[in-house]
Amino acid sequence: MKGILTVLGILVVLVIVIFVSGAAFVVDETKQVVITQFGKPVGEPITAAGLHFKKPFIQQARYFEKRLLDWDGDPNQIPTKDKRYIWLDTTARWRISDPLKFLQSVGNEMGAHSKLDNIVNSATRDAITGHLLVEAIRNTNRILKAKEEGEEVIVTEEALEDIKVGRQVLAGMILEKARVLAPQYGIELIDVRIKRINYVETVRREVYGRMIAERKRAAETYRSEGQGKRAEIEGQMGKELKQITSEAYRTAQGIRGKADAETIKIYAEAYSRDPDFYSFLKTLETYRETIDERSTIILTTDSDYYRYLKSLRFGPRD
Repeated sequence: MKGILTVLGILVVLVIVIFVSGAAFVVDETKQVVITQFGKPVGEPITAAGLHFKKPFIQQARYFEKRLLDWDGDPNQIPTKDKRYIWLDTTARWRISDPLKFLQSVGNEMGAHSKLDNIVNSATRDAITGHLLVEAIRNTNRILKAKEEGEEVIVTEEALEDIKVGRQVLAGMILEKARVLAPQYGIELIDVRIKRINYVETVRREVYGRMIAERKRAAETYRSEGQGKRAEIEGQMGKELKQITSEAYRTAQGIRGKADAETIKIYAEAYSRDPDFYSFLKTLETYRETIDERSTIILTTDSDYYRYLKSLRFGPRD
């Protein structure tokens, strides 16, 4: 029994010594390892998870990620095919596909980022300088199709230009070109995206100027249409007003004509019953309308105006 305990104790001590000396190491599912001896890699990379062994003291385990890694580049000022400068910001996802080559070429992730700066930025510059500005900032011809279908859109002229490539296709071209260069560093590029595009100051002022001019043009169009509609409404209103006034005038004239006819009829009936009395009343009306207390008239004795005055008989004063 004591012998068994002694053997177990020796085994435990040996295991502890092995781990302390670094002869054993553990690789988990997210890592891969390259063994180096005196700084130089030896053997094949270890990608399988589990317990592994190496020579203690003289060999070292270098761990590298198996998972996807992010790269985020700095914005670069790039000219387009139509000589208009833009700031372009890209990002990428990558992984270490060959840890041995990765260790020998770049050493670590910081070195890999430096290489990716050169690879992705070079591919981006080649793709952007070979295409127009509108192809870098737009993905589809959706707005152009909407306008062709009769939808009312207010956009600049660039938005209505027909594009053959588009920003998404350009990102694919950048990825395809960068993928050719990345494997020599043990790197596999998974995806490249254009994160942001911004105009340089001169182009920005030019674009804003066109946007403002387009909005002003649209405003003038709306204003002109509104003035035309206003003139149409006012013309219709004037036409209806004239029609109403004409109808009212015609009705008033009809009423006035009927009243005049009725008056003439009454006068004719009165005259036919007693012409002398009618003549007398009309003469009195004439006197009342033409003579007042301040009037002075000079008449001859044979004047028709004086005829009824001459026939009056005034009695003696009391």
